[in-house]
Amino acid sequence: MKRDQIASAKRIVIKIGSSSLTGSAGSSLDPSAVDQLVDLVISARSRGAEVVVVSSGAIAAGLAPLGLKTRPKDLATQQAAASVGQGILMHRYTESFARGSVTASQVLLTTQDVVRRSHYQNAQRTLQKLLSLGVVPIINENDSVGTQEIRFGDNDRLAALVALLIGADLLVLISDIDALYDAPPTRAGAKRISDVIRVADLDESTLGGAGSSGVGSGGMVTKVEAARITTGAGIPMLLTSLSQSNSAFSGHDVGTFFNAHESKNNSRMLWLAHASTPHGRLILDDGAVTAIVERGVSLLPAGVTGVQGEFSAGDAVEIASVSGIVIARGLVAFDSAEIPQMLGRSTKELAKELGPEYERELVHRDDLVLL
Repeated sequence: MKRDQIASAKRIVIKIGSSSLTGSAGSSLDPSAVDQLVDLVISARSRGAEVVVVSSGAIAAGLAPLGLKTRPKDLATQQAAASVGQGILMHRYTESFARGSVTASQVLLTTQDVVRRSHYQNAQRTLQKLLSLGVVPIINENDSVGTQEIRFGDNDRLAALVALLIGADLLVLISDIDALYDAPPTRAGAKRISDVIRVADLDESTLGGAGSSGVGSGGMVTKVEAARITTGAGIPMLLTSLSQSNSAFSGHDVGTFFNAHESKNNSRMLWLAHASTPHGRLILDDGAVTAIVERGVSLLPAGVTGVQGEFSAGDAVEIASVSGIVIARGLVAFDSAEIPQMLGRSTKELAKELGPEYERELVHRDDLVLL
């Protein structure tokens, strides 16, 4: 998909940041901002698109009712604000979507819902069913009880994982900064980057901190990371502002369009690469690294020189070179306690000494994805 094909996207994930929903003051939800986003969703649906919204704003919406003027720094108060604000946020969305006779639903996710394979599949089924019923899911992290969730990147990474989860055609990030620039946008002479062909080619100097309002937790780094995840999975990403969103959705040259890679892995491999949590690491010799990277083979004990961490058979582990560079991630077939005795030995030798169940791969090629 190219920029001029945005209007033809059939399944879209739209993520909107806290600052875009609350304005520069950040003290309460801006009803006109919610309505503007909802109108954008209704317009996309009118041309046949299915839309999922990933919405920040629960913590920000809870500030005013609690008498808070700025986003709290301690976790307990953040959770309290999220608990108060989540209901306010969903009430406003429900009212706004009712103007177009559209049903919206609340879906609260934690990291476990995307990093555990069984939870991931359940979330996937739920979202697919909601879309088939014509519902617009409004997704947010379960900040009122979560710990890692609140530091998860202002929902940018969550939105990317949701795009993978539902097989989206397009991810749209709506931010208070309207595009990616070649320098901090407040600096004189900073130029908007219209299109990004390869995320890996971006200069780190173009990435800044959190947004201008101070109510969000993300920044350009988390947005580029979201682009890295989706574009590598064959899903393009558009970064724009709420005020320019209609023009962006019409294919006009506003915001920044991150082009997708041509290849697209299946859902299981995407989960393994981007959503699974590694529980340990296997260290490979140079020969094994070359075999995995260049020939796509399974990982055998003979090529492993070390094991780090504690894990059980079936857990995700990182696969790294001796120098510490992580080259892949995979589902390991043995417990960490079993592996030290297997290092550097052939499967036939292990089967003869330890039993036939040891005549197999540490990580099968079907359970391994290069990073």
